[in-house]
Amino acid sequence: MNWAAKAIEWMGKEPVAMISLLAVEGSTPREAGTRMLVTAGAIHGTIGGGNLEFQCIDQARLALRHTPGTWRIQDYPLGVLLGQCCGGRVRVMIEHLDPMETDWLTAIRDLDAFTLRSDLRADGVSRCVTTEAPNMSAQGPLPSEGHTLIEPIGQPLTPLLMFGAGHVGIAIARVLKGLPFRLHWCDDRTDVPDGVTIGDARTLCAEAAAGNGLTLILTHDHALDYELTKAALASEARFIGLIGSATKRARFFSRLRKDGFSEDQIARIVCPIGLPGITGKAPEVIAVAVVAQLLCLSSPSPRVRGEGRGEGQAQPQIAPHPALAGHLLPVYGEKGSE
Repeated sequence: MNWAAKAIEWMGKEPVAMISLLAVEGSTPREAGTRMLVTAGAIHGTIGGGNLEFQCIDQARLALRHTPGTWRIQDYPLGVLLGQCCGGRVRVMIEHLDPMETDWLTAIRDLDAFTLRSDLRADGVSRCVTTEAPNMSAQGPLPSEGHTLIEPIGQPLTPLLMFGAGHVGIAIARVLKGLPFRLHWCDDRTDVPDGVTIGDARTLCAEAAAGNGLTLILTHDHALDYELTKAALASEARFIGLIGSATKRARFFSRLRKDGFSEDQIARIVCPIGLPGITGKAPEVIAVAVVAQLLCLSSPSPRVRGEGRGEGQAQPQIAPHPALAGHLLPVYGEKGSE
């Protein structure tokens, strides 16, 4: 969790507030579990932009005036209260993080997905990773002191095995940063970027045969590409992407048939790679097309064409709602607060 690592880093230097989307309903800019960090002069992450984020940042900076450990929870009906056309509803928690309570951040820093238990106390929030069933909702009374919040956060990263650290491989690795993939990057050359596993052809083929997620083959050597493709066909990879033209595809497929591979096996190979409709041969263009294709495969709930992501776009700023202007809203773990 990059926000957990950033929170630890920042809390060693200055006060930090955290904005948490505890639960969402309807059309909203971001999903439940999203976190955003705020200091007096900087932000890290986003809860979707627009007026919701604008108001929450303002509230987070007001929270920094209170003692560490203080917190509050607020519901935001996006259309009614904030004038955002999304029209959904979010339950938001804003807190001044306690620099003396960082064990939970250390515990989740290297996790992709987990369930977080948060016990709300008058003097702060006690947190730990749990296996309990989530209980968060955007409806009903606001949680207050004495309540326990159980949230699913993040999603498992999709394993991505990529062979080739040339111009296209480097461009793909750059685009992948921050996306829900766990990249294992391999090449048989030594003059490659940091983070690339170097091995000979036999070692790389063994890696390809062991793949169980998504596999991309785009080395500098067509002979090596062919051997890797054969090895990948013996793996459990649910996607085998091979860079190349229609001519390369025809030649490889013909050789595979002669080597005894069936049509069903060969049909597992995607060549050329990249989302159809994105044209261009520049490494950066190929990278965008390929990563877009991989995102379609890894998405837990693929979108129907035409739905788009307009709800996450920044909305025109409007004047702060009177209930939000200039003061911190209640529910700071105080008994009797609303």
